[in-house]
Amino acid sequence: MMSQGQGAVNCATQGVIEREGQAGKIPNAAKNLVIIGGGFAGVALAKRLEKTMPKEWEIYLLSKTNFITYNPLLPEVIGASILPGHVQAPVRLMLKRTRIRMVTVDSIDYQAGVIHYHNDQQGSLKFDQLVHASGVQANMDMLPGLREHTLPLKTVGDALHIRNQVIERLEQATIHPDDARRRELTSFVILGGGFSGVETAGELEDFLRSAQRYYKNVDIEDCTVTLIHGTDRILPELPAKLSAKTLDNFTKRNIKVMLNERAERLEKEQVILKSGKVIHGATIICTIGTTPNAFIKTTLLPSERGKLVTRPDMSIDAFSGLWAMGDCALVPNRQSAGPCPPTAQFANQQAKVLAKNIVANINHKPTIEFSYKPLGMLASIGHNKAVAQIFGMQFSGIIGFMMWRGVYLLKVPTVARKVRLFLEWNWAMFFPPDIAHLGFKRSSDD
Repeated sequence: MMSQGQGAVNCATQGVIEREGQAGKIPNAAKNLVIIGGGFAGVALAKRLEKTMPKEWEIYLLSKTNFITYNPLLPEVIGASILPGHVQAPVRLMLKRTRIRMVTVDSIDYQAGVIHYHNDQQGSLKFDQLVHASGVQANMDMLPGLREHTLPLKTVGDALHIRNQVIERLEQATIHPDDARRRELTSFVILGGGFSGVETAGELEDFLRSAQRYYKNVDIEDCTVTLIHGTDRILPELPAKLSAKTLDNFTKRNIKVMLNERAERLEKEQVILKSGKVIHGATIICTIGTTPNAFIKTTLLPSERGKLVTRPDMSIDAFSGLWAMGDCALVPNRQSAGPCPPTAQFANQQAKVLAKNIVANINHKPTIEFSYKPLGMLASIGHNKAVAQIFGMQFSGIIGFMMWRGVYLLKVPTVARKVRLFLEWNWAMFFPPDIAHLGFKRSSDD
């Protein structure tokens, strides 16, 4: 795979390796497998490769952050059901053999087999096998005004910012003298009726109902949550019966759901729909739209809809030893005869198969196709209720909610996080939500 600039790459990389190898020098003949992306997919793959990769191979994980975020729980951060730290886990606690670099990848020279990156300084790293697992980012340019007038939900920082803004709106409404403006301030609009949008709507309504008691001038009837979705039913990934149950639950809780409606553009505190309708809301939350990382956009690798196209074994038809998985890739699934959905469940299964394929590839053995039938899907809809499909069986209400919590408690990384999350969930059942505005202002700030 390395045909150009091999000598220069080895010399540049040797110095980096020697600086990192404090526990003992690494042989110059060591080969590098590099994973770009420290999310659920990348970390799951690294954990498996640590057990199976030959000793002469070094495993590197390049990521902008040194923690993994369990994104399905972000709506609970908005609703103050759990603390932000409960949905994150330091990668260094989860990986032992892997060498972790908290860096931003700038470019990749596939011909020379070198990745260029930066942190406080520029650096480079040679690779013999490379895995793209960098996920996706929020696409804030898919609609006019989206970047200026909406709040995305992709990171813990996004969830905290939304939580703070919800509290700010309640604080503003409680002292505003005009009744109409108070209603505007406590109107919230959510774009997207998939898992993130539905769970955010449920959590937000729960939070508003619980917190309103502390804002004497705010009437709960004036607090509105509107969910806008582009197809004929919310939660389209679940059976129609569960979508209908969710819609019925939201209707009873006065969460307004607008189906078959798509946003055309965003303006200050309003969404203009393609149908011509105008929806007003002082806070607009966006759970739709993704875009790949910059270094993937500039690559000549095969892509479709901004994602890397892979073979059925997750290899990329461009260079030997090049792979992609997770949200940044279109991985064919033999079970469904279509691409895999961007969920943690599929990322974990992809990690299992790809770990085997990488070892097979370096040993010149045949690889296997990815084929997986999901065990089920779950969605929390607030009010201690959830909808779930497990092994073909459907559940809803409190039973679905207990299953939802049980499944996600098992999936959250590290034992410490599981214990803390379990205690926090039980705490939230008996005590009101935390309505503190987490501004994190520094002493030097005005």
